[in-house]
Amino acid sequence: MIKRRTLLAALPLAGCGASATGPSGTAAAPGQAPAFESVASVPFDRFVEGVKTEARRRGISAGTVDAAFAGVRPNQRVIELDRRQAEGGMPWEEYRDRIMVSPTRVQNGRRMYAENVDLLRRVEQRYRVSPRVIVAIWGVETNFGGNTGGFGVVEALATLAWEGRRASYFRNELFAALKILEEGHIRADRMRGSWAGAMGQPQFMPSNFERLAVDFDGDGRRDIWESRADALGSIAHYFNRNGWRDGEPWGREVRPPPGFSLSGADTEARRPLRDFARMGFRDANGGPLPTDGPEASIVLPSRGSGQVFLGHHNLRVIRRYNSPVNYGLAVGLLSDRVG
Repeated sequence: MIKRRTLLAALPLAGCGASATGPSGTAAAPGQAPAFESVASVPFDRFVEGVKTEARRRGISAGTVDAAFAGVRPNQRVIELDRRQAEGGMPWEEYRDRIMVSPTRVQNGRRMYAENVDLLRRVEQRYRVSPRVIVAIWGVETNFGGNTGGFGVVEALATLAWEGRRASYFRNELFAALKILEEGHIRADRMRGSWAGAMGQPQFMPSNFERLAVDFDGDGRRDIWESRADALGSIAHYFNRNGWRDGEPWGREVRPPPGFSLSGADTEARRPLRDFARMGFRDANGGPLPTDGPEASIVLPSRGSGQVFLGHHNLRVIRRYNSPVNYGLAVGLLSDRVG
């Protein structure tokens, strides 16, 4: 997420926007209940009127504002999820095997890669980003576009801006969402997403949409909800803008040398691969490491039981999409298996 949330512990539907899913990868149902304990300083209706007034000052038309806020009310489920979403303690191996790199996700990823290979090649030609990492992000964020979230984005953002822990952040995202509606990229009733306002197949927050969504299919709209070309092109554009190095690997699993201590590992230093080879690191199968690859650093999964990786620059780029280390490693592993 770019200037994105550290709001979740990297579960699926957790990409360039704050999202809410359960361990199965199924989006939480957007339940509503108007009566709940609020800590907001003003009534919701008064808050919305203030937002509408400011939106019109920012050049958003009255028609767009009225359509966006039709039927909007505070959403209790959004508040519950925001208060619950502190990072949990799922072990790395369970997160990796049951959720992110499950056999089903790998199989579906291979199928989606094959079905979209021509589009992916065109996207790669324009943005010089690996099609495999594009498909991996698409898979972990929204199950290849099949699970983009069921909350009204304006209602979710308005609820969080009114009552949430990061009111200023979500207020700015709310105005960015209204601008998207004003520009005609999506209708208000179709602007659906996660509980925290992450939208479409890439799960972009509205401010990220403004900067990074693209009209790859050339129809005049940046439709990351239903246009597969726009969605995959936007993911690639994000990586391109955030420094993806074409042709370089993201990283690799390694076997550390005898006596290696997980607790004492230096995960900050970046060294040439040949230095790790000299220290006795081997590849995951026990073979020698290449000696001419890009610089790497030791990467240890959070709550893992001993797996060790060497991560390159492109792993850091993946983690700009969503920062937890386990998310970055899982996307890298999935990308290795789908193409």
